[in-house]
Amino acid sequence: MSIEWISWLEDLDQRDGESVGRKCANLGELTKAGFQVPAGFALCLAAYEEFMRVSGAGAEIKNYFASFEGDPDDPKQLARFTEASTIVREIIETKCVPPSIAEPLATYYDDLCARTGAPDVPVAARSAGPASHPGQYESFLNVTGGAAVLENVKKVWSSTFNARSLVARARKGLPLDADPIGVAVLTMVDADAAGVMFTAEPTTADATRMIIEGSSGLGETVVGGTVIPDNWTVDATHFTIVERKFAPRPLGDDLSSGARESSVCLRDEEVIELAKVGKLIEAHFGKPQDIEWAIDRSAPSDPVFILQARPETFRINFRF
Repeated sequence: MSIEWISWLEDLDQRDGESVGRKCANLGELTKAGFQVPAGFALCLAAYEEFMRVSGAGAEIKNYFASFEGDPDDPKQLARFTEASTIVREIIETKCVPPSIAEPLATYYDDLCARTGAPDVPVAARSAGPASHPGQYESFLNVTGGAAVLENVKKVWSSTFNARSLVARARKGLPLDADPIGVAVLTMVDADAAGVMFTAEPTTADATRMIIEGSSGLGETVVGGTVIPDNWTVDATHFTIVERKFAPRPLGDDLSSGARESSVCLRDEEVIELAKVGKLIEAHFGKPQDIEWAIDRSAPSDPVFILQARPETFRINFRF
């Protein structure tokens, strides 16, 4: 029986979360609903499992962890998880992907190039688990060429064995030797600005207040917490900006002359447009959303692209 390892995003919806991962399923859902999502396709969780089985990587990894010992709550033993990560990731990344997966992957990438009209179109290879684990796995950006896409898919699979993922599974008492995920292969957005948006205020769950964070260029630095982003609070009832917090600028910026405002990543009208899109996505899913976005001002029509949407997790601060 032939197995469909790969699907176009537009052929997916929320019901496919268990087979392709929540990220891919939600992006498919948004594509069908008319939101602007980068063109791309999804590898299912079964492709990960097939690779592990056919390549022999799964058996080697299982054998390695059979004798592994490490207490994730003992700081002195965390180095053991780092060492295990290095060994296991090398096992995965040095194996060959079976033709049953590699050949359709190459075909889909070629078709994606044809759809976008760009030979060797740059793509991002992103993890897509059946449950949301923000920041736990890894993404690989600006990948070009079929061979490179194949190698980076393996790197996404191997990222389920990075040290932080191993520690997280160990603390939850989950198996260390397997963590099947899907992979989203998305065309890169030529982003002028990117970041995250919370359709309800994260620390109060106030649905009348939205938080938008962004920086210039790609949004991975915002998602990964490696930069201080610009930040806006938006009144979601009237779609007005109620507070702005701009990230520190290099020494020499003349704040009194307006240089600071002119160097922020978003214009006010773009903030409002993002907020409106965010509330439409919230309404579609029926609950507050944590959304990754990018803006390409050279796009021929709508500059707002949605890279991910998932239910928002609240960090409510109680005051007594």
